[in-house]
Amino acid sequence: MSKTKIDKARVFVKAKFKSEGAVLKETVKAQGLGFQTRLELDSQEPVERVAAVVRNAENGCYVLQSILNPVPVERKFTLNGAEFDPEKLSKKA
Repeated sequence: MSKTKIDKARVFVKAKFKSEGAVLKETVKAQGLGFQTRLELDSQEPVERVAAVVRNAENGCYVLQSILNPVPVERKFTLNGAEFDPEKLSKKA
């Protein structure tokens, strides 16, 4: 483990989303438009050591890596204990 001293860290995350359609008509559609992150660090350490800490932090972040490298999502639904697939049931007219 690195012994790099970070005196202060500030993280800012901005997420952009949009949605269209109507819930009652079952036409709602949500979409992620992107994310912005900003990391502000204060440290007396050499920039190369701080850069190594940042790389390790990003490479070890499950959320960031799942966004950058999308993974399969397994979805299951139950109603009163019985499994069902909402996509296979008829939609509202």
